Amino acid sequence: MFYFIIDILGTIAFAISGVLVAMDKKLDLFGVFIIAFVTATGGGTLRDMLIGSTPVLWMQEPIYILTISVTVVFSIIFVKQLKYLRRTLLLFDTIGIGLFTMVGIEKGLSVDLLPIICIALGTITACFGGVIRDMLCNEIPVIFKRKEIYATACILGGLSYFVLILLPFDGAYAYMGAILIIITTRLLALKFNIALPNIYQSEK
Repeated sequence: MFYFIIDILGTIAFAISGVLVAMDKKLDLFGVFIIAFVTATGGGTLRDMLIGSTPVLWMQEPIYILTISVTVVFSIIFVKQLKYLRRTLLLFDTIGIGLFTMVGIEKGLSVDLLPIICIALGTITACFGGVIRDMLCNEIPVIFKRKEIYATACILGGLSYFVLILLPFDGAYAYMGAILIIITTRLLALKFNIALPNIYQSEK
């Protein structure tokens, strides 16, 4: 139940971020729903296909489509209130990658994959819904922008999880701790303009 709740919360967070992007692009209602849907399910769909878990999760559990639909309606109705919040899209996107990274890791562990592969699955789950969203909206995906600490935060959180589970406390605390590390890492990187090194030499 704990992991299911985390998955649903991640679905809601990413669906909201998808709605906000789609509405910024002035898409119609169908377009808004599609962008919200692929943002919320794209990473998990790719993850399930990679590990041979088909039909993919959202096809087996109608609760995900229902959750996304309700979230879309809610977000459209309260879009003005959502936009009053400071950097709302960034916030929901960051919450989404934190939650979905751990959902992907847990999925990898459930099929007995190595920790490094689980971290990769977690990163895919967290990032690729946003990649599809940005591509459909004619934007450079956030994961590929040099100034964004995005996938790096997911990897760091995944590594921290496998360290935390070695400590003598309940595994749920390690799970939540890793989520907080991902969210905090990304928010701090944005606040203090921390970015990965530039591999390109400046032109003279």
